[in-house]
Amino acid sequence: MQQHTIAGEIIHKGVGLHSGVNTSVRILPAEPGSDRYFVRVDLPDFPVIPAKIATVNQTVLSTQLGTEDVYVRTVEHLLASLSALGVDNARIEIDGAEVPLLDGSAQIWTDSIMSVGLVSQTVDEAEVPVIPEPIWVRQDDAFVCALPSSETRFSYGIDFDLPAIGNQWYSFLLSHPNAKTENTFVTEIAPARTFGLLHQIEYLQKSGLIKGGSLDNALVCSPDGWINGPLRFADEPVRHKILDLVGDISLLGKFPVAHFLAYKASHNLHIQLAQKILQLI
Repeated sequence: MQQHTIAGEIIHKGVGLHSGVNTSVRILPAEPGSDRYFVRVDLPDFPVIPAKIATVNQTVLSTQLGTEDVYVRTVEHLLASLSALGVDNARIEIDGAEVPLLDGSAQIWTDSIMSVGLVSQTVDEAEVPVIPEPIWVRQDDAFVCALPSSETRFSYGIDFDLPAIGNQWYSFLLSHPNAKTENTFVTEIAPARTFGLLHQIEYLQKSGLIKGGSLDNALVCSPDGWINGPLRFADEPVRHKILDLVGDISLLGKFPVAHFLAYKASHNLHIQLAQKILQLI
């Protein structure tokens, strides 16, 4: 079996969405079979945090990996980019507790990965898992599921009581990393930015969240429309939800062959589904 790592280093700096703290991320090639993992280089002994379902310890408005004392937050955009572009092994050094939000999307990460390129690695590993039966997680009218399929697809629906968003659906077929055609994740999903609702911002900030959010790194929607448009896509919000789902499911290591379908879901439901899948495969 072939795995891949990046062919050179990638460095980006920026502010964390929730912490408001500036951090630097340095992504380096990693050995075959080492998987994607974070290293907190700002802490003694450089603790390692594997990008795995087992290390998820919080899912409030982002996905956090680690323990109470050593963690890294808001990992989903970066991990979605690495996994969707076929980077199996990567050492991700970070000098703080939150991955920088950059422009609110995954476009800067994907551009950088494509710029340095990938290196093939030969390794003995198991076949890509296949979902044999439907797996569901739901809370009220929100749900996320994995359905048997012949291809790996992500479909998402959202519904907001704001005219500028409303009800949106989008479906995305994950390209094979080695495919010779253009990677649709790069063009259809990665550019979609995180978004927030104007009436919720004050409450979230008082709760200690989105300290680093701004009109430069997040779309903000009011009852009268988008405060900082224009959008990159007419349905940019639902595409961003797919970005989050791809990042969360990537914590399984490899994407199972399945149709991932979600409606009004959250990081918490995404991770619950991944935990169920892990038990099954």
